[in-house]
Amino acid sequence: MNTPIRNSIRFLLNDKLIELADISPTETLLDFLRLERRLRGTKEGCAEGDCGACTVLVGRLSDSQLKYESVNACIRFVGSLDGCHVVTVEALAARDGTLHPVQRAMVDTHASQCGFCTPGFVMSLYGLWMQNPHPDVREIEKALQGNLCRCTGYAAIIRAAESISAVGDVNKDPLVTERARVREQLLSLKDGRRVEVGAGKQRLVLPADLDDFAEFMDANPGSTIVAGSTDVGLWVTKFMREIGPVVFISHLDELRGMTEEQDGLRFGAGVSYTDAYPLVIQHFPQLTELWNRIGGEQVRNMGTIGGNVANGSPIGDTPPLLIALGATVLLRKGNVRRSVPIENFFIEYGKQDRLPGEFVEAIRIPYLKPGEQFGVYKISKRLDEDISSVCGGFKISLDAHGKVDTAIIAFGGMAGTPKRAGSVEQALIGSSWTEETIDHAVSQFATDFTPLTDWRASADYRLLTAQNLLRRFYLESTGETNVRLNRYAAAVG
Repeated sequence: MNTPIRNSIRFLLNDKLIELADISPTETLLDFLRLERRLRGTKEGCAEGDCGACTVLVGRLSDSQLKYESVNACIRFVGSLDGCHVVTVEALAARDGTLHPVQRAMVDTHASQCGFCTPGFVMSLYGLWMQNPHPDVREIEKALQGNLCRCTGYAAIIRAAESISAVGDVNKDPLVTERARVREQLLSLKDGRRVEVGAGKQRLVLPADLDDFAEFMDANPGSTIVAGSTDVGLWVTKFMREIGPVVFISHLDELRGMTEEQDGLRFGAGVSYTDAYPLVIQHFPQLTELWNRIGGEQVRNMGTIGGNVANGSPIGDTPPLLIALGATVLLRKGNVRRSVPIENFFIEYGKQDRLPGEFVEAIRIPYLKPGEQFGVYKISKRLDEDISSVCGGFKISLDAHGKVDTAIIAFGGMAGTPKRAGSVEQALIGSSWTEETIDHAVSQFATDFTPLTDWRASADYRLLTAQNLLRRFYLESTGETNVRLNRYAAAVG
């Protein structure tokens, strides 16, 4: 394939067109804004996508429609922004100094204290306001999961979020009224070319399309693939790793497709958690709580299902549930594709069943069959925006006699890879689905897992937690949880 090449990154920054022909593949948007453009309203707090002080909005074209999302500038690489519109807090106030409705609401409700985190909160609320001008408290809290305030000003910030539409009309906001014009600008930047900037370890590439991506990776198998950068970003900002050459793929529409097939869902590897949410919850409502606890809003807007699987982290949130559901990974190398059960994809810590130059193209999740019971539980130190200490996925089916016919139980945080509890499963299969069976099965966790002790949890805690999560799944699947809660409520009056 003789793909035409462009040697510069082009994107809009507020109201200016930026074109960069000399940019490091690991330069973050935060550093670019603060150090090169002197836009210092975007702050560095954690440099790992946790605190939200660096929040900006990024507008991207999705099916030719312009969509704005909050993202963490500290772990978003500039190279990934080709064809996007970056909006920082400096763009909000009018030229005559009149505050934007979000800023006005923050002032009126005294929602800013020391002020360091305020720009990040403003940008997160701006993103929420454009999508939902009249949010309730739960929706506000969800939108602000990725923003931390050390002055404990959350109550006032929530009041500010509730009052924005009383201050201004979202339909008159510049990002709404000017959307058609900005959309046309971004469309004009999409020239169908492969982008290549730099050379050697400083080389960054944005493939022209999916076939071009496959061809490039086949010829350059040592390149680092970057989708949402919610994990890879930390390799750079925290571990100072050399990751070049880098291939950015978040712009590839072919990897952002979602399909409801006859017997399951198919997600392109580049589908973000945010984009996947409606379809996932429609078919698997049991995933609602966990999906809402994957990072904060900014991380869910950036992070991808395919990236979570491809990185092979033993504490990734999605692999345990995907294993329990019997998901498969579609891999591609050049023009050759193969499908691998996701439980077989993870070989050992840091190693997956992926050939040099091969990449994850899609994830396929079969629907639950009639009679199958499914549950997933995430245990972490913080409720929101935290990495799992233990994450368990459970799926069973019973035969006509109430005995366990099939059982798949998978855990993250219990071994060097996401892993099935084979001995526990065998202890359940063929036995009646009763508390006595559960009492026997939990003893097998020590056979299946030898968890590690780290700062998130001790080995003993992890083992006990896994056992108790099986008990919880049993109680919820039989309705006993509500019965026991009602008994407890009656006992305490």
